[in-house]
Amino acid sequence: MGSKAYKDCLDSMYGLRRFGIRLGLSTIKNILSALGNPQNNFSCIHVAGTNGKGSVASALASILHEAGYKTGLFTSPHLVTFNERIRINNRLISNKNVVESYNAVKNAHQGSREPTFFEFSTAMAFFEFSKEKVDWAVIETGMGGRLDATNIIKPVISIITNISVEHKKYLGNTIGKIAGEKGGIIKRGRPVITGAKQKKAIEVLQGIAAKNKAPFYLFGKDFRIRKDNSSGFTYHGIEKVWPGMQAGMTGNHQIENAALVLATCEILGKKIDLPVEKIKTGLFKNKWPGRLEVVSTSPYIILDGAHNLDAARTLSRFLSEKFKNKKITIITGMLDDKPYPAMLKSTLSVCRRAILTKPAIDRALEPETLFEASKGIIKNIKIIPDVKEAIDYAIRTASKDEIICITGSLYVVGEAKAMFSNLTFQHI
Repeated sequence: MGSKAYKDCLDSMYGLRRFGIRLGLSTIKNILSALGNPQNNFSCIHVAGTNGKGSVASALASILHEAGYKTGLFTSPHLVTFNERIRINNRLISNKNVVESYNAVKNAHQGSREPTFFEFSTAMAFFEFSKEKVDWAVIETGMGGRLDATNIIKPVISIITNISVEHKKYLGNTIGKIAGEKGGIIKRGRPVITGAKQKKAIEVLQGIAAKNKAPFYLFGKDFRIRKDNSSGFTYHGIEKVWPGMQAGMTGNHQIENAALVLATCEILGKKIDLPVEKIKTGLFKNKWPGRLEVVSTSPYIILDGAHNLDAARTLSRFLSEKFKNKKITIITGMLDDKPYPAMLKSTLSVCRRAILTKPAIDRALEPETLFEASKGIIKNIKIIPDVKEAIDYAIRTASKDEIICITGSLYVVGEAKAMFSNLTFQHI
């Protein structure tokens, strides 16, 4: 996978992990200022939320590209290689351009504090998008919103997919506080679209929008969807009605994500040329790795990075509905900042057996810890610490019509995806 210079850049960046997570905008402002503020050279859309933000961001990028705009996409984390984080027209940044953007950011940094990995990556993305003269960039927040390194941009539209309790150490331990952090991406006079459902979250977001005189559009109130008899749905929008829409990704939750995407397109369509046929095609073409992704049909293997409680519950509903009378094996490993007993209770309740594993990251929980929380849920449990060995064992021992689902963490899913793609996994 590439040259020594590329490997050296990534080694250096991964070394920045020792500075951990530091929320704040002064360091990223300094770097971008030294680079000539590249983030001001393209139009952008900002996406925050607890779940679904990657799917929403990639769908918007797919639609804008389909409509003929040169489009950048910045997301995190990556599953297999760093290059996944920075894409233009759905193509991953090349190794050569990783090195160029890394060097540009490294030479620009003059601040008193070493940038974090995420700050460095964000600056690289903005530099790359400016250099490549993209028309549009869709930018996903890393954590929260208000103090996230991406919140230096001036988006045309802000999207907050949904809100649940996560990253309590950094964002607060109530829905209201977390909504306040995510609502920090709302900008003066710029529309905001949200799929938030809790009364408190909606109140907080509406308050921030009102203060900023930002038009506020809520899923279920200002726009909605109606599922058709087929796999399609009709979008009942703010002013438009678009029948025959179809999400390119599996799961009912992806139709809700698609509604946010279409509301964004409806508003964008007042500013730019965005034909409904291009919207329809771009939405259907959208694929996002590691989200209900089928990597094998014999045996049937699904990857889903359900890395928080809401996502685990969504996955559990999907498996119980889609594979009602099938035997299901869950391979799972989790990180130490997750509510693992509740997550395990949700996912393991729909399976016949569980294989507990551990991703190759220092924040991973020991499988023995997961076992203690799992043994009261199902009886058939095996511990295999190595992810690849766990998958090999599951395949070797699966019955003909068994479903294998690999989940619990994007890190576990990343190692699995690397294995199925015959690629080398890059530690995140």
